[in-house]
Amino acid sequence: MAADGYDARADFLVEAREILDRLGEQVVALEQDPGDRATLDAVFRGFHTIKGGAGFLDLPPMVQLCHAFEDRIDAARSGTCELDAAAFDGAQRAVDILLDMMDALGRGEELENVDPALLRQVRGAGAAAAAVAEPAFELPDNLDDLDFDALLDSLHGEGAIPGAAPPPPPPKPSPAPKPAAPKPAAADKPAPAATETEHTVRVDVRRLDALVNLVGELVLARNRLKTLRPELRNENLDRAVTALDTVTARLQGAVMSARMQPVSRVFTRFPKLARDVARQLDKQVELVVEGGDTELDRNLVEALADPLVHLVRNAIDHGIEMPAARRAVGKPEQGRVRLAAQQEGDHVAIEVSDDGGGIDAEAIRRSAIRKGLIDSETAGRLPEDECLSLLFLPGFSTRTEVSDLSGRGVGMDVVQSKIRELSGQVQIQSELGRGSRFVIRVPLTLAILPTLLVELDDDVYALPLVRVIEVVTHDDSQVMWMDGQKILDLRERPLPVLSLREWLGLGKGIGEATRGVVLQAGDQRFCMLVDHVLGREEVVIKALPRSLRGLPGYAGASLVGDGRMALILDVDALLESAQRGSSATARGR
Repeated sequence: MAADGYDARADFLVEAREILDRLGEQVVALEQDPGDRATLDAVFRGFHTIKGGAGFLDLPPMVQLCHAFEDRIDAARSGTCELDAAAFDGAQRAVDILLDMMDALGRGEELENVDPALLRQVRGAGAAAAAVAEPAFELPDNLDDLDFDALLDSLHGEGAIPGAAPPPPPPKPSPAPKPAAPKPAAADKPAPAATETEHTVRVDVRRLDALVNLVGELVLARNRLKTLRPELRNENLDRAVTALDTVTARLQGAVMSARMQPVSRVFTRFPKLARDVARQLDKQVELVVEGGDTELDRNLVEALADPLVHLVRNAIDHGIEMPAARRAVGKPEQGRVRLAAQQEGDHVAIEVSDDGGGIDAEAIRRSAIRKGLIDSETAGRLPEDECLSLLFLPGFSTRTEVSDLSGRGVGMDVVQSKIRELSGQVQIQSELGRGSRFVIRVPLTLAILPTLLVELDDDVYALPLVRVIEVVTHDDSQVMWMDGQKILDLRERPLPVLSLREWLGLGKGIGEATRGVVLQAGDQRFCMLVDHVLGREEVVIKALPRSLRGLPGYAGASLVGDGRMALILDVDALLESAQRGSSATARGR
């Protein structure tokens, strides 16, 4: 690290990871169209840039691996050696190993030497014969006043972006035109616009987190003032609170936007993943990626990576049929998996769908009964769409043999648990013979959560607004009992009823006979009875008090505008609790 605090290795790791993320996608694109010169050059520059930075930091194993594939690409560019399946396998393996090297460097470990056999595989015989030796990269004597940005400029030209498309070649010279009469000199052209990289600056994530926390405290103070304003009835105070409200909302939006990142930061790894899984299973799969520019809080983007990897693998492994099976039912041999994101109000929906064989709901029902995960009577009452939700039960699987890849149903409870931690939900739709669709919905940010506040006696509870469908009033004539479960007939749609009072063990209240909140949990809806509905309020999520940590049904806590503490409820856990209670009641009867 330099005396001024600049860490060349840390900067290199950040830049190189971004390049590797792009390389995985670019190599897949090049495999689909080997004649695309722009992509070929982009792949070459990506490996060349990493090699330059590795040489700069004296990392010989990384230099050797990048240089080997440079030889293969350079031979393809010169036409002396075509790229074949072995070349693309070697490229993807090189990307994997480089990522492992990055992880090792991040942990402060020394890099191991690269297996010479791997270097020969990556380089290829034809490329090795055509390779031209390059001068070794010389390190300066003093590794401290070094600048990785300056190195990139020296390799690619000032302001150039590694991995970007190359500039068009200069036009071929044409015959000189006949002399023409001189024209008045034109005014000097304005300087070209600065590149995007010149308008960005790297900021430690901890600083952004600290800003978010401070804005959260400001939001709480703002809410408190808005609550006190009607009591004080002062015109000057009204103006000041209104101005504070406006500025706080703008500051909140600005700070949140600074933490937002496009989901493409995660999506770029999936073309390579899909290609590797499909080759392992001898399947033909096209991955379609859409909506990569949709933005989410950076913490959410990183947390969604593992669930999405699981869902994409499942779609290829157990969604897409083998080519012969697809051909037999009139489908194209190449299956299609779609990974798409789009913003829907104050949350983002991410879809993983396939055009495969679909999920057999009846098989799901039978398997859950056989494994003792649900009793036959309860399972028999489930409609087909709710049977699909049984996939999320811990220990559920329809697989009869062990697979190296995650099977549909194996670990799906882990996917759902992770999404719940993000205050989100997962929904499943499937049609036999046509394919399946998994949709994840998460809020734009976890720092400040829009909620609906409800009240029991003097206690306040917060419901994530993304789960609220509507607030209803009803009378006793709309409520009935069915198989031990209280049911509300809402516009001819039966909804299970959960009394929040009874769930908390507080007994029956006065007002809950007429007030209810319809909530969405996965593919199911239910009505929660409360005393009062206070209205919408943005809250700052805080950790639960020690006495409540680990208890089901609670997702966090916060302070509301009137100074009271509100418990944030876990909607999915509430529904599961209600279902367990109704099953026990039915068995008792």
